[in-house]
Amino acid sequence: MTKIVIFCDFDGTVTESDNIIALMEKFAPPEWLKLKDQILSQQISINEGVGRLFSLLPTNLKDDITAFAIKNAKIRPGFKEFVEFTRMEGIPLYIVSGGIDFFVKPILADYAPFNGIYCNESDFSGETIKILWPYECDSLCKNDCGCCKPSIIRKLNQYEASFKIVIGDSVTDLEAAKHADFVLARDLLEEKCVEWGINHQGFATFFDCIGEIKKRIEVGELTC
Repeated sequence: MTKIVIFCDFDGTVTESDNIIALMEKFAPPEWLKLKDQILSQQISINEGVGRLFSLLPTNLKDDITAFAIKNAKIRPGFKEFVEFTRMEGIPLYIVSGGIDFFVKPILADYAPFNGIYCNESDFSGETIKILWPYECDSLCKNDCGCCKPSIIRKLNQYEASFKIVIGDSVTDLEAAKHADFVLARDLLEEKCVEWGINHQGFATFFDCIGEIKKRIEVGELTC
């Protein structure tokens, strides 16, 4: 039997929609749309694209931007129960996000503590928002990820025999999925898991995620 460790995305996974997209739709000038398409099609790296997106937003709107991000976020059904399930079962749960600290951490505060929250950081000291990258790619990743999920997984994977579950939905989760033993996926990530033959299951709510993990525990495939 193998010990489970979970690495869960935030935007579009814990939340029902992507918070960065919502911020850009509300506050950014029209040129953000081209950048979004370039990121999703992988024409430019996540690091470059997200940095350029936030450079479109003036820091004098900090309070409005922060308040909107927190108020607009809708948590996916079952997340509270999922967090409680992982605690009860003793399963390490890490939030690993390409999102930004000024909205990720306040939104998650009601569900804390986690084994760790890894996300990008922000600097509001200039005229426009600058994104900082405390979790950049290690020497084994050349994708300029920004918040490099594979690098974080390698760093945190302290159990040699761990069964790594990645939960996610979009472009920031693609490389992480390649390092997982099992993926709970939706949207673009689910499409890519099918295309690449990655062991996965689709989900709509975190109740689905609880069910999929419980099944594997009950048949003795996995242990906590």
